[in-house]
Amino acid sequence: MNKLYGIQYLRAVAALAVVIFHAAERTDGHFVIGAAGVDVFFVVSGFIMWVLAETRQPSPRVFLRERAERIVPLYWIATAVMVAGGLAGLFPNMKLTTFHIFASFAFIPHVSPSDGGTWPVLVQGWTLNYEMFFYVLFSAVLFLPAAKRFLVLALVFGALVCLGLALQPDGAVLRTYTNPLMAEFLIGAAIGKLWLANRLPPSALGFPLIVASIAGFALVGFGHLPFGPAALGPLSGMLLVGVLVLERASRVPHIRPLTYLGDASYSIYLWHTLAISVVVKTSEALGLPGLSVFLLSIVAGTIAGLVCHELLEKPVAAWLKARRHRGNVRYAA
Repeated sequence: MNKLYGIQYLRAVAALAVVIFHAAERTDGHFVIGAAGVDVFFVVSGFIMWVLAETRQPSPRVFLRERAERIVPLYWIATAVMVAGGLAGLFPNMKLTTFHIFASFAFIPHVSPSDGGTWPVLVQGWTLNYEMFFYVLFSAVLFLPAAKRFLVLALVFGALVCLGLALQPDGAVLRTYTNPLMAEFLIGAAIGKLWLANRLPPSALGFPLIVASIAGFALVGFGHLPFGPAALGPLSGMLLVGVLVLERASRVPHIRPLTYLGDASYSIYLWHTLAISVVVKTSEALGLPGLSVFLLSIVAGTIAGLVCHELLEKPVAAWLKARRHRGNVRYAA
């Protein structure tokens, strides 16, 4: 799939929204709507996975391997840093258990012994539990003929969400994988299907859709609409469709800084909370005012992600690509 600049911009905006949300949370501010960056990520992920699968036609094994190589190494490194910091006493409120550490590395939803939330040692890694589950389901669907894939995917996701709404399960695993958030991946996949079939709305609706989605997010942020996937999923889908119809009409300019932020969005998402914690603790010692701490946290969280993108994410990706190439050469020989 050729790089779609609009998709990169959405990833950049979603990552920065989450950074601002966490910076506000740590400095007694209010930017709850920033957490909706996760909903945008889920919808975009569903879109990308569908388009990649339909255009490249990878085998289920290749699809899973590529997704694992993209997600797992950096997440494991970040989780290892958190575990090491917890064992060293750098995070006084963190409680570690053997199973919670194992579950964190294995992408198994588990209740945190620190505060009772359903998230791994690296708190924002909770979204990756959803991502990995989606990848497994999607890879299974790839065994089917192309014409049946979306229907089966829709039936599976629909059944899971309905099961969750009906039973309200208590267990961390069932509660996670029957959450209505799962439907956001399906929204993205549906948009991907329409994109490939060239059945999206005309470009004249691009800006109105984007403006309407932003207005909807604002209504959620101010409490006039419920905060949850019932509102945020469709709004994220509307935003994605608006961007895509402009993309198809060649009305999305190439803005290099935003493209770069989109490329680095995964690193920003994984590493920003560590930088924010450092800024908050340092600022408390120095007695800096709240607004300064808030702004410094945003800058530090973003820069930390960019540094890790350059020093970790890109080298690891290059090493895995070279290793795969060497394996292919040996196999061909």
